[in-house]
Amino acid sequence: MNRQKALNLLGMAMRAGKLVTGEDLTVKAIRNKQVRLVLIANDTGKNTSKKVKDKASFYQIPYLDTFNSEELSHAIGKPRMIIGVSDSGFAKRLEELIMS
Repeated sequence: MNRQKALNLLGMAMRAGKLVTGEDLTVKAIRNKQVRLVLIANDTGKNTSKKVKDKASFYQIPYLDTFNSEELSHAIGKPRMIIGVSDSGFAKRLEELIMS
């Protein structure tokens, strides 16, 4: 898996303004279908993780829980556990990198 490439791409997406970060903002963006991919830190609390995964599943938005909160936070420069990717190009490339 190209973990570092995916994290670098996440940083680029942040600088490009194509990310929604934080639980509340990401859930709201999922409801409004403004995100194409949701990244959930694998060390997020059970309730938060279930809430976001259920919401993403209901609205048929893919989600990944490959990275931990430290990796995600370092990649975007802010302490976050839930990240929504609003750009379809970034979302597609992140999925390709993580799944390969």
